[in-house]
Amino acid sequence: MTTVRTAIVIGGGIAGPVTALALHRAGITATVHEAYPATASGVGGIGGTLALAPNGVAALHTVGADEAVTAIATPIERTMMAVGRRRIELPTLAGVPPLRVVHRAELHRVLHDRAVAEGVRFAYGRRLVAAEQTETGVTARFEDGSTATADILVGADGIRSTVRGLIDPAAPGPRFTGLLGFEAVARHEVDVEPGTMTFAFGRRGYYLYWPEPGGGTRWGANLPHQRPLSLVEARAVPAAQWLATLRTSYGDDDPGRELMATSRADELQVVGALQIMPPVPHWHRGRMVLVGDAAHAPSNSSGQGASLAIESAVQLARCLRDLPDVASAFTAFERLRRARVEKVAARAARINQAKAPGPVARTLMPLLMPLLVRTAMDPEKTVADEQRYVIDWDAPVTTEPALR
Repeated sequence: MTTVRTAIVIGGGIAGPVTALALHRAGITATVHEAYPATASGVGGIGGTLALAPNGVAALHTVGADEAVTAIATPIERTMMAVGRRRIELPTLAGVPPLRVVHRAELHRVLHDRAVAEGVRFAYGRRLVAAEQTETGVTARFEDGSTATADILVGADGIRSTVRGLIDPAAPGPRFTGLLGFEAVARHEVDVEPGTMTFAFGRRGYYLYWPEPGGGTRWGANLPHQRPLSLVEARAVPAAQWLATLRTSYGDDDPGRELMATSRADELQVVGALQIMPPVPHWHRGRMVLVGDAAHAPSNSSGQGASLAIESAVQLARCLRDLPDVASAFTAFERLRRARVEKVAARAARINQAKAPGPVARTLMPLLMPLLVRTAMDPEKTVADEQRYVIDWDAPVTTEPALR
């Protein structure tokens, strides 16, 4: 059994609160430190939607947050692929619950409230700048001059993680996928059943859409772009200008044309550059460790980013609960997670290439579509291992890999 009793968790988004909840269940007291001030619309005012795969919801069950999250989510019961006017329904994976799409700010709120109900403390406006380790603990230093000391420090601070740089100053940063993300709700009703998500390959870019339960159609667009833009840079461009660009880019598509034409600039959510993390060489050093996007961000193309972050939070807590020291716990955690998350990231990278194809590939896409459906989009071959994954919280973690 571990000697760890306290933890500093850096980051109050998704991985942070789940990590604190899981650590609480493992008998470890965690305080979440978030750089942004708390707002009514979520940490840092973050908007937009994200997908939770069945394995992510299963991991939420471990910390008692699954019912609250599914209550605010929209279930996706079926998926379609569209190229031009051709529509093909994709096969579903048998025996798993549906994908759930949820507003990011609402997910933050629910996870925060669940953690607070369990006794987790949150400290806002605490931007980490340094950390000092000793043989018995670690002290975090924040931009406002305050400090915090605990047995371990967990970096759940996202794709531009400060903790990652403290663990390894030479660690790679995120890479641009060649795509910018946008989202809105159109005043246009698509002719599909509720609970249907359509992945559409337009003439100049990829987009997806589904009927919004409250009316209209929610869509997300991945617009090819030559250079990355920070979120600040992307949002400095007037929303009306972005919407005009989107209307030009998707104006030849059905229903892309109608979706863009019936969306309002003041409701356009500018997501910014879509990023993917290359493999991170070092997930931990001494008493510091990474979880979630700080260690593995497989790009939104995987549909697994948030779910993998939630899984990692739970697995880290299991390792700290069962193993006798920090070093063995962190080593076991990486052994349990690295191969899985890097396999998902590799699949997402292949999807990104299809989302931003060259002119020749765009011409061939209608011909290749049936082959994509039969092979690469076969859920038993591509996502069965991902989505059927369930963490056994009660099973003890050992220092050796389990025999198969």
